[in-house]
Amino acid sequence: MSAARGKVDARGIAAFLAMTFGVTWAVEFALIAIGVSFHPLPDPAWAVAPVAAVMFAPAAAALVTARWVTREGAKSLGLRLGSWRPYVYAALVIPVAFIAIYGLTWLLGLGAPDWELEGLVRALPPEAGAEINEKGPTTVIAAVFAGSLIVAPLVNSIAGLGEELGWRGFLLPKLMPLGKPKAYALLGVIWGLWHAPLILFAGFGYGHGRPVAGLVVFVALLVAFGVFMNELTLRHRSSILAGWIHGVFNSQAYGILPVVFFKTDPLLGGKTGLVAVVVVSTLATVEVLRSRRRAPPHGADPLLRPSG
Repeated sequence: MSAARGKVDARGIAAFLAMTFGVTWAVEFALIAIGVSFHPLPDPAWAVAPVAAVMFAPAAAALVTARWVTREGAKSLGLRLGSWRPYVYAALVIPVAFIAIYGLTWLLGLGAPDWELEGLVRALPPEAGAEINEKGPTTVIAAVFAGSLIVAPLVNSIAGLGEELGWRGFLLPKLMPLGKPKAYALLGVIWGLWHAPLILFAGFGYGHGRPVAGLVVFVALLVAFGVFMNELTLRHRSSILAGWIHGVFNSQAYGILPVVFFKTDPLLGGKTGLVAVVVVSTLATVEVLRSRRRAPPHGADPLLRPSG
């Protein structure tokens, strides 16, 4: 994984974005046209499948662009595992960040825990709700949380790589000639706007009442989380690591804490709110400081230094 010196590769970036946004938005606007909603749960349930499928659009666009537009080949996309240490680090620090997010949400009065899972039971079909009551809320909470730490990241990292091969594997190095601040901010905004149709028209994340404000907060969240991911991706030269980090994050975002805090205001608290922006920004700041301490000699390419 390397970044070309000098000018930004506008042709390669334009081709990648046209394919990524074209495919994704075509699918999502088709779902919106038939009345699909994602609040409070996907309706109809099958709508999850096409949305999950378009998570692979950035990877497909990156591979096509690298092969036929920029002629760099897949080897330029950072498809390497690298050290095991950052994988463990991400698997530990991201759940802690989510605990901090929901702890602050509770402390600030932006949401209260539903330890009996009554909100989930009401939202589910009767037979599923009865099964939760039969097993007991405490057992369900413990089992789902354990799964979000162990099993879910392995599954979610596959879809995560579907995105990250494009965002961090292809687009980030292409934007780096702009310098870190501009590249990071621009990538975060692009990544956030990629989700715009579902947020604005299908209630994704924020419901149907405040879609524009929701999109603004979501973009801010992805800019912050992008900084965290970008630092680790560049340091370890691995888009596979980026896919893992993305998968760990999604494992918590769709894990038990958002379910326990079912009635949280999505603009202010929980995984999509301003509290999350603050916590994730703090996490990102720590990574920026860590990278500065590990900075290579002046003039060396930060994308080509050995990973640790």
